[in-house]
Amino acid sequence: MNGRELIVGVTGGIAAYKTAVLVSRLVQSGAGVSVVMTRAATRLVGPKTFEALTGRPVGVKTFGPLPHPHIELADKADLMCVAPATANILAKAACGLADDLLSTVLLSFDGPLVMAPAMNTKMWAKPSVQRNVAQLRADGVTLIEPEEGYLSCGARGPGRMASPETIYDVLTGLAAKLPDR
Repeated sequence: MNGRELIVGVTGGIAAYKTAVLVSRLVQSGAGVSVVMTRAATRLVGPKTFEALTGRPVGVKTFGPLPHPHIELADKADLMCVAPATANILAKAACGLADDLLSTVLLSFDGPLVMAPAMNTKMWAKPSVQRNVAQLRADGVTLIEPEEGYLSCGARGPGRMASPETIYDVLTGLAAKLPDR
């Protein structure tokens, strides 16, 4: 990952705390990481956590100091990962909706995209969510299946975000296939 630039999108799933571990691992491997958070994500993990891990400001607002933050971020990145990927962001990405910074970055980014879904078992099983997942796969998105196990809501079943190490391994594999900058 040394020298690679990544965008890590963080959405409002309880698994957002695991993304801090992923970001730390990416930075330790020499990657430059820019984090973009949804407003809901900031209620679970503070942006300062990711700023401390990356040494970079965290993007939250669509309009900020950069004239076109979604384009500037997308243009400099080699890879993009959304972890956790809630049902909401999966739907937005599948339909091309853009109403916050993360969803506009998703539309602007044209490189390899990895999404690690995380949600309640019943939500994951919904036909609408599975249609969105199928559409994203058809669009070339790499989806890392959620794991089975105990969920924060008390349910057991598929829905846990893949481990930070699993996500890191997928990103490393994709990075190895990219041409040098």
